[in-house]
This record gives sequence, structure tokens and C-alpha cells, in this order.
Amino acid sequence: MMFREEISWYSTRLEHHMSIRIYGEKGTPVLVFPTQDAMSDNFENFGMIDTLSGYIESGKIQLFCVDTVDAATWSNVWGDKGWRAGRQESYYNYVVEEVLPFIAERNGTGILPIVTGCSLGGFHAAILFLRRPELFSGILSLSGVYDAKFFFDGWLDGTLYENSPVDFLPNMQSDHPYIQQYSEKPLILCVGQGAWEDEGRRTTAIMRDIFQAKGIRAWVDFWGHDVNHDWYWWKEQILYYLPYLLGEKELEANC
Repeated sequence: MMFREEISWYSTRLEHHMSIRIYGEKGTPVLVFPTQDAMSDNFENFGMIDTLSGYIESGKIQLFCVDTVDAATWSNVWGDKGWRAGRQESYYNYVVEEVLPFIAERNGTGILPIVTGCSLGGFHAAILFLRRPELFSGILSLSGVYDAKFFFDGWLDGTLYENSPVDFLPNMQSDHPYIQQYSEKPLILCVGQGAWEDEGRRTTAIMRDIFQAKGIRAWVDFWGHDVNHDWYWWKEQILYYLPYLLGEKELEANC
């Protein structure tokens, strides 16, 4: 039977309890962000844990699925924009300063985690990886939207800028050490071209162009026009890309 455990603690950065669900006892750690407004049970509720059960039960990966505060940040369309941006920054700091040390201690392998997510979870994954690539071994973002202004009616301040890859990445200096780090690790963005993928497709194309302009080695993959913004396809995609993230297959790159 697969090992499952839920851990919760009071986050001083967010000022309330946050949960993490752990699946598996060993293997490469994988930090999982849920879809918009969802919590740590998201992957299990939509069958993704069953999809990955072979990898988990064989000890190849150990999943750490986190809660979000999306309802207060990205989804809070009537809230004060500056407060919302600040809350997202607090969430980012919670993950970096609380979740990642917990994963390192609990996993115990010394392997840096892969970070992943679907839809808004993919956006979270991209924010974390692109801001702090030294903390991760790779990223898989599925159907992400990478423009924070999309959720803020075009508004942007300095705090939100730090959480908007399409804005901060173009301004990164060509000799910044992160440029090389991006290229040395599996950096995979995937999006379908079917229903509900319009904004994901638009911003993924922008990210592809930024990577090309910066000389960043990345795999930016556009699946077919029948591939919708949906769990069925995310399950297909994660099984397709996971061997590349784990080094079982040679990584491709299209830029």
C-alpha cells in the first residue's frame, strides 16, 4: 500500500496553518503545486496520485503536495492589488523558507526537488524555479500562465513584477549566473492548443521567445489542437515528461 501522510504547521509568514501531503517514502522529491484555489489534496482528488503510483511505490519519486493561498491572491479580483501582490510574495517566502527545508529534511536524499504543477500550479512552479533555480533540479509546468498582469487587470508593481516571469526574465542580464543554471537543468513548459488553453498558449509562446533571446536551453512544447486544459491531458503529459526529469531519457530542447 502506498505511503500517505498529511503534515500541518502554523506558518509565521502566512499567519495560519498550512498542510502538506506526502506520497511515498523515498526517491527524488517532487514539490507539487495544485490547480487554482485548490489545496494539498488536489492531485489525489483528481487521480494524479494513481497515475504516478508506479513511480511512487517503486521509490523513484516522493511527492510533497502543498496548500495555496490563491483565493487571497490570484483569484481575489475585488481585493486591493497591492495587498494581493504582497500576500503572494509571502506565499513565495513560505515555500522557500519553510517548505523547501522541510522537504530536504524529510526526504533525506540530498537531491534537489523537481517542481511541478498544472494550470495555476504550473505558474507557481515557474515563479519558484525561475527566481531560485539553485534550489531545484528541474521544472515541469503544464498549462501555466506566466503573466501575473493577467490576474490583475494589467496592473503591476514592484512586488508583483517579481512574480511575473514574462516581465522579470527579459530584464535579466545576459551574464547573470541563473542563465547558465536554467540551461543546465530540465526546464520544461508544456501547453495544449485546445479548449481553455488560450492564455496558456499565448504566454508559453512569450516564454519560448524569451528563452531563445537569452540563449536559455529549454523544452517548450505545444501539444495538439485537441489537447484541452484538462486533467486527462495533464496525466498523459506528466507520464511523458517524468523520465526526462529523472534522467531516464535524454532531455530534448527546442531553443
